[in-house]
Amino acid sequence: MIKLLRSLKKDQSGASAAEYALLVAVIGGFVIAAVTAFGGSMKTAFSNQGTALTTAAPSTYASQ
Repeated sequence: MIKLLRSLKKDQSGASAAEYALLVAVIGGFVIAAVTAFGGSMKTAFSNQGTALTTAAPSTYASQ
């Protein structure tokens, strides 16, 4: 049993996969936090830009 535990302790073949999974989880957490924090203001900004484009487009095409 002790031999098995020692061999498992020395075996690090899955360590990099676990590190990458942890890195992806941390980055995902930051993305979720950013979307939660800035989501409302981004929605307002895009809505304002869409409204500006919609109101500017007809006047641009009418002059041609």
